[in-house]
Formats: sequence, structure tokens, C-alpha cells
Amino acid sequence: MFLERLPEFIANHPILSMAFVGLTVALIANEVSRFTRGFKGISPAQLTALINGENALVVDVSPINDFEKGHVPGSKHVAMSQFDPESKLLAKVKDLPVAVVCKSGMTSAQAAKRLVKAGFKRVYSLEGGTMAWQQADLPLVRGKS
Repeated sequence: MFLERLPEFIANHPILSMAFVGLTVALIANEVSRFTRGFKGISPAQLTALINGENALVVDVSPINDFEKGHVPGSKHVAMSQFDPESKLLAKVKDLPVAVVCKSGMTSAQAAKRLVKAGFKRVYSLEGGTMAWQQADLPLVRGKS
């Protein structure tokens, strides 16, 4: 019954139908890009396990003001404007897990892409950034550390 009436619906609602097709294509493209981007988005709980279990290096690329307001314990601050995958801090950990963090998770994804492009094997980005970390009731360190 549904499939029989589908052409009629499409004919009567072309804009709604095109919007549905567009959203479907966008969702599929987004999911495909997540698999091909070379790094893995992780939750606060997964980052905690990575830090505790594998001693991951956590790099916070937030602006210094955001970093000082609160950051993941043990994270190293590198401003995005100075972020260089070939720096001394990063060059020696190419084969180790590196998690990139920022306030919302957007800037860290850009930094993670740069690490993957530079040959890093195990790159992670905290989805939702320090805001998600805080919402998960995990501790934040204030100041420069």
C-alpha cells in the first residue's frame, strides 16, 4: 500500500521529497567521511580509558584563554596557530596514541586530520571537546599546567 502511494506523494510534495533525498545524501556522505578521515572520534569515557590504559598524549588546541579556564588533566597546550605535527612534542610519538582536544571538538578534528596527513597512526579527537568532558562530570584542571 505504501509503495503504491509513494509516486503520488512525490508528485504532490516535490519540495518535501527533494529535501528528504538531500538530507539522506548528506547523512550518507557524512558517515562515509567519518570512515575515511583517518582518525577516530571518541567519547570522554573512551578518552579516559585511552589515557589510563595506553598513556595517550593529549594535546589541547584550544585558545589559551579556554585552556586556562579548564582542560583535561595532563593535556599539553598547543595553540592551533602554532600546531605543527613535526614539532618536538609530537614527532617522537608518531606510533603512540595521540588525542586532540578543544572546547567543542571542531578545531581538534582539523588538528587530527593534520596529524593523520603527517603519518601518525593512532589519532583520536574528543567529540564534543572539553564541554562534553565537563558534561560527563570528569575533572578539569584550571590554569596553565
